[in-house]
Amino acid sequence: MSHTTESRVKKTLLNARVNMIFYFLILILSFFSRKIFLDTLGADFIGLTGTLHNLLGFLNLAELGIATAIGYVLYAPLHQKDHSKINEVISVLGYLYSRIGLVILLIGVGVSLFIPLIFPNTGFKLSLVYFAYYSFLTSSLIGYFCNYKQTLLGADQRNYVVTAYFQSSNILKILIQLGLAYYTKNYYVWVLIELIFGIIYSFILNWKINQVYPWLQSEVKQGKQLFKKYPEVMRYTKQLFVQKLSGIVQWQTIPFLTYAFCNLQTVAFYGNYTIVTDKLSQFVNTFLESTGAGVGNLIAEGNKKNIKKVFWELLSVRYFIGSTIAFCIYMLIDPFITLWLGEQYLLSNTVLILIVANVLISYTRGGVMQFLYGYGLFRDVWAPIAEVVLNLGTACIAGYYWGLPGVLLGGIVSQLLIVNIWKPYFLFHEGFKESVWQYWAGLFRLLLLVGLPMLLVYSLAGYIESFVSPTSWLGWIGYACVTFISYVTFRHFWRC
Repeated sequence: MSHTTESRVKKTLLNARVNMIFYFLILILSFFSRKIFLDTLGADFIGLTGTLHNLLGFLNLAELGIATAIGYVLYAPLHQKDHSKINEVISVLGYLYSRIGLVILLIGVGVSLFIPLIFPNTGFKLSLVYFAYYSFLTSSLIGYFCNYKQTLLGADQRNYVVTAYFQSSNILKILIQLGLAYYTKNYYVWVLIELIFGIIYSFILNWKINQVYPWLQSEVKQGKQLFKKYPEVMRYTKQLFVQKLSGIVQWQTIPFLTYAFCNLQTVAFYGNYTIVTDKLSQFVNTFLESTGAGVGNLIAEGNKKNIKKVFWELLSVRYFIGSTIAFCIYMLIDPFITLWLGEQYLLSNTVLILIVANVLISYTRGGVMQFLYGYGLFRDVWAPIAEVVLNLGTACIAGYYWGLPGVLLGGIVSQLLIVNIWKPYFLFHEGFKESVWQYWAGLFRLLLLVGLPMLLVYSLAGYIESFVSPTSWLGWIGYACVTFISYVTFRHFWRC
């Protein structure tokens, strides 16, 4: 194994290890805190804050693509240890982020004028809504004006630094919010803690970056002068902006459309399910997303045989982990919600099926997307636009008639047509320079491996429940273990 490969593997494993540690800590704390926040602050307030976060997520569209484009530009100088060029690229990033921050500030102030129209009947005073909105907006702006250097850590496969400090501050923040929510039940205090810890995290992060890269001397003014020296940054950014637009629409619009076609309470109920799926998604990312920079470096080395080998390995792992988690979610989440919060928080089985379908697609889509980004293939700008149109069109029409199930259907339709059909063709045709039929043949085998064991275990669900009933926490743990082991075992024997 070469020194470069060994270093890449070492950093990937370190990223995964740190992510795993904090994943389990946050997982336990999130479920406990969600219960306390719902009991003390109410489902409507939790739905309101979730909707506000998603509203501000749309303002962050202005950033889409820049961090990824900068990361792509940084792969080569990091490999060559060219500190001078790295300083220049980070300076350009600082300049671009400062411009974006000003744009988001102006748009954010403009959007705030329409808050009385967006939230006409929340049951909360407008002063609280405005306080929460501007607090979340300020936290978002800190990332543009102060935290832009963390992009270097990601490109250098040192995301464990960001994870360690961000999640440590996040844990402390939640613990303080829990105590204050329990004893004061004050909405303003809860929001204020969010803002304070956003500021604290920024100071700590930048202090650590200066420790890791003592030679890093980036200046926003210098970035303005160097901007024209790196035209590829804006070229990639424009392409990536449209590419990532579909992802924002996919996840950020669901709470809005749910609020539009249902109510804030349904937003909170849906949020109870997504807090489970999101935490599990983070679990997948601890293993897989930490390989993103490694894929970029692998492609930069140019060994095509090794690139294809790693592609199929990562895709197989994604389908194994994604299908296992998706199936377990379907089998286990309803009894979990019942034990955790109560039967009154359950959603329909139709909604559950659609949530699981979205989850499975989102877990597996990254296999192709990582390699498209690694090759710098961002130019199919029509694809994400089509995905957005399909998503919103289907979600609005179906949501009008069927509510939350219709909203969720939009994401499934758009992802199946664009992400699962077009993107693999684009990668194989423009990246690997090979026939896409190789992909379909390999994918068919993967789908058989994950699908048939699902049907078999599902058919045995009643038999399993007769031995281990998920009506208590101990019973649920036993039922979860039997379901998980059964699926993995059947899949292993089917593979053999």
